[in-house]
Amino acid sequence: MADAVGAWQVATGHYARVRHDERSGRYQLLRAADPAKDQTYFLFGLTQAQLARTLFPLGEMAKPAVRELARGFDLAVAEKGDSQEICFVPNGDYAAFLSAYMKETGVPEPATHGEIVTSDGRTLGEHAGVHHFTVGQRRGLGIATGEPLYVIRTDPATQRVTVGGDEELRRGSFFACEVNWVSIAAPEEPIAATVKIRNKHQAAPATLQPTGEPGRIEVIFAEPQRAVTPGQAAVFYDADLVLGGGWIE
Repeated sequence: MADAVGAWQVATGHYARVRHDERSGRYQLLRAADPAKDQTYFLFGLTQAQLARTLFPLGEMAKPAVRELARGFDLAVAEKGDSQEICFVPNGDYAAFLSAYMKETGVPEPATHGEIVTSDGRTLGEHAGVHHFTVGQRRGLGIATGEPLYVIRTDPATQRVTVGGDEELRRGSFFACEVNWVSIAAPEEPIAATVKIRNKHQAAPATLQPTGEPGRIEVIFAEPQRAVTPGQAAVFYDADLVLGGGWIE
């Protein structure tokens, strides 16, 4: 779209920063100056060509300063509340959004109801669709037991939701695929990093272990982390520098 209108650069409202590293010749993606608003977790897929043309004017600013600037320009959004979830998903109800979207587009909704089971195979109940659950979820399981249970994994192929105790949620390592190295070249040797497995996750110390397969790496945590969820992004940092990221297998 920028090319179509003859624009060389694109400015976005994401809280992030970009700089050009003269030594490596690469554009680097960095966390925002305001750590509470940093959005680099969502931007790990940007390419060098995209970063070269991207401006993040809010990257060095705190949210109160942004609001004050908006008031100065008499923008209606100056007092708009902060978004907490995906803006087009009402009330954070992703399952209802998916159902409505499929109905609107004429896509038949698949039958995804099945069993809720323990990790040792005991059936505890039934569910109305695996898309209603995510790893780490505790509320809304629809089963009553004498102990707190969490979703350990979901399997759309078998339509099973597996639940268990908190200790079963923790994993010491995982593989990430479709890895995009943003600020550095793909490492050939193990490197130290901190890794976020959710946007609000406190980045945890880890070793990034090359697998020899392009676009795939093993992440080995210094301490096991809770609710490592297949399909979610894993983003790798060195202090404020975004090294890269991929998708949890």
